[in-house]
Amino acid sequence: MNFAIVGCGFIAKKHAEAIKNIKGAKLWAVCDKVSELMQPYVEEHGAEPYTDFETMLQNPNIDIINICTPSGSHAILAELAAKYKKHIIVEKPIAMTMEETDRIINAAAENNVKLAVVHPNRFRPVALKLKEIIQSGKLGKISHALCIVNWNRGQHYYDQAPWRGTKAFDGGVLMNQAIHNLDLLLWYLGKPVEVMSMDATRFRDIEAEDVSTGVIRFETGIIATVQASTTVYPRNYEESITIFGEKGTVKIGGTNALYFKDILIEGMSDAEALEIKESIEKNPWGTPGHQIILSDIMEAIKQDRQPIVTGEDGKTALSVVLNFYKSAKEKKLLTL
Repeated sequence: MNFAIVGCGFIAKKHAEAIKNIKGAKLWAVCDKVSELMQPYVEEHGAEPYTDFETMLQNPNIDIINICTPSGSHAILAELAAKYKKHIIVEKPIAMTMEETDRIINAAAENNVKLAVVHPNRFRPVALKLKEIIQSGKLGKISHALCIVNWNRGQHYYDQAPWRGTKAFDGGVLMNQAIHNLDLLLWYLGKPVEVMSMDATRFRDIEAEDVSTGVIRFETGIIATVQASTTVYPRNYEESITIFGEKGTVKIGGTNALYFKDILIEGMSDAEALEIKESIEKNPWGTPGHQIILSDIMEAIKQDRQPIVTGEDGKTALSVVLNFYKSAKEKKLLTL
């Protein structure tokens, strides 16, 4: 199947690399308003360059559109792609508002095309193993969880482009950085029903927040704390998720949540826990999540099924972020 990327910024490189490593996949075209940004994809992948998106969509050879533009532009591009019967892969967050998200999901459904959202951290070996541990019931009843992203994004990061750090096109630490870890938390613990949050813009000269702390109550009664920032000195400090159960405590962590930090489970020996830790450490990144998601949408098209990360998955993560923002602004507990 033939892919086309719109938006040739930083994240597009990961999409192109994933396509290159998938059997039967080809990067057919790229689209960007800045011609120079497309040149590496033309030279390395033989992609056809387009400066007009709708013109590219008229190419009958293209099967799947990869939307890698600033988040605030996702909806209009996805709607156009669906209109031309192209399947859609959209980078996180799926959009900036619930109205935009519904437009994307409805356009895909009405035009009978597949829609996948890029939440690649689900497919890291440690994330998959933690999912397996939770589903096995070994932790017993879960009481609470911690979700932490304490990173550094200096002012130079936000100054790279005028859309960075804006509420309309980018969002702050929750929308841009922590949404990956938040998606994992939701994937592990189920349906969120209540949220409460506080946020601030402490150090960076941006419109959106650079520090946020919130609480989620899940349908099961589990309470989770979500703490995120881009103000940590001098570099990324921690990305982690800790699950506290009646029969076990498990933490994945490191600067990018790639490793098991603690595996303390009733009936599990230290040797068994060490074996699990060491097996992850041998290949912490595994197959790149982008590659898994792109490969999966090809299979979803062939089998006429939903992709592995759906539009509804993207909508759930976005809903929590937006309700965190609303709670912080209104200074109250919100029911989702």
